[in-house]
Amino acid sequence: MVIAQTNPPNLTPEATITDFTPDEYRAMEETAEERHEYRNGEIITMPGGSEVHSAIASNILIYLGFLLRDTDFRFYGSDLRVWIPNFHHGTYADVLVINGEPEFNGNRTDEILNPLLIIEVLSPSTEGYDRGEKFRKYRSLSSFCEYVLVSQTEPYIEHYYKQEDQNNNLWQLQVYDQIDLSVCLHSLNVEIPMNEIYRRIKF
Repeated sequence: MVIAQTNPPNLTPEATITDFTPDEYRAMEETAEERHEYRNGEIITMPGGSEVHSAIASNILIYLGFLLRDTDFRFYGSDLRVWIPNFHHGTYADVLVINGEPEFNGNRTDEILNPLLIIEVLSPSTEGYDRGEKFRKYRSLSSFCEYVLVSQTEPYIEHYYKQEDQNNNLWQLQVYDQIDLSVCLHSLNVEIPMNEIYRRIKF
């Protein structure tokens, strides 16, 4: 399937500050107690995650990190920012994987430009954003080729991966909705069982 652009998300952030430069945002973010996104001049306070949200992200990091510990893949949690130059956008992913050495944004060591795989655990306040505008912006990064959206309310995963075609813009969607299934991560050439993703999660 070809992913079409969707309408902007209906987010209700705690605060939105406008007309800040990227460097002003970065300076604020270094000392901020809360996490913020930068969207072309806007600084947006992001909602906090739940215990279930954090547990699912940790399950994924632990499983994949151990399985691929002797490879060139590198795994990061939500502390490392993804910078999207085409949109002057700085954001955070729940799980971020790169292949080989990280490509940093200029002389910064906290902003990555070359994600391979991004996994987001969906939250009620950001679900539409993760599926729509955020995904659209991620797709502008040439290294990015796989996107996994994980529900925290039921065993349900949406998995998008880029197909090799002439225009390099065709993305395939596969849905997993049974706990005994395994998600095939094409960019890593591994499978992760859903019962590992949802280990110790009660619905």
